[in-house]
Amino acid sequence: MESIAELEKRFARIPIEHARKALQNGLLNVSAIYHDGLVGMGRLVGDGAMYWYLQEIIVLPQFQRMGIGTMIVHHLVDYAKENSVTGKFTTIGGVSAKGKEPFYEKMGFEIISNGIKKMIEI
Repeated sequence: MESIAELEKRFARIPIEHARKALQNGLLNVSAIYHDGLVGMGRLVGDGAMYWYLQEIIVLPQFQRMGIGTMIVHHLVDYAKENSVTGKFTTIGGVSAKGKEPFYEKMGFEIISNGIKKMIEI
């Protein structure tokens, strides 16, 4: 589990303009707020029809294991299901932080050599 300092160090390397543009260009951004503070977030990127990717699924360490990350992922997956227009199946992929693979497996994602994926019947 990463500490807040580790998270800040890793994400502080991203220039604010890059982060702002990434958030604006994502398909869906989800934030978890507690007492006016951001405690978790997740993004959905992709082509908006056939391929979807989970990005930056992050929950502050002291708020983990409370169902927040699960709610964020479910919300993003539900959005992808509702907006897929490609026929019978759509694919949701992503990259799991090392050691977080069981979190995604519990939600039906398959762990693959370069990340995670989930095929969903529409």
